[in-house]
Amino acid sequence: IAPCSLYYSGNEYNMRYYLADGIYPKWSTIFQTIHELRGSKKQYFATQQEACRKDVERAFGVLQSRFAIVKEPVRYWNREVIHDIMTTCIILLNMIIEDERDLDAPIDVARE
Repeated sequence: IAPCSLYYSGNEYNMRYYLADGIYPKWSTIFQTIHELRGSKKQYFATQQEACRKDVERAFGVLQSRFAIVKEPVRYWNREVIHDIMTTCIILLNMIIEDERDLDAPIDVARE
């Protein structure tokens, strides 16, 4: 996993952080959208952050609707197992989508 750092309010954070909405606690690893920002760059950042959070939320919703294992807590699993499970679910979902897409293809009944 690549190292990361975040500079926020004059402080450097060297740990990973998670995009979240207001229902989560205010921990140093949880980065919530900051409302009532002044300045176009800060407003743009908040808008993009919120869009990314919503995309991730939708993606997890789709995975959770197809794979029960994604709904379960992962507190006691190691990182490699979690990575393998998520990668497998994403690949399987892509295969399912590709397979279902082929079902809508027109059938050529005029064979010679």
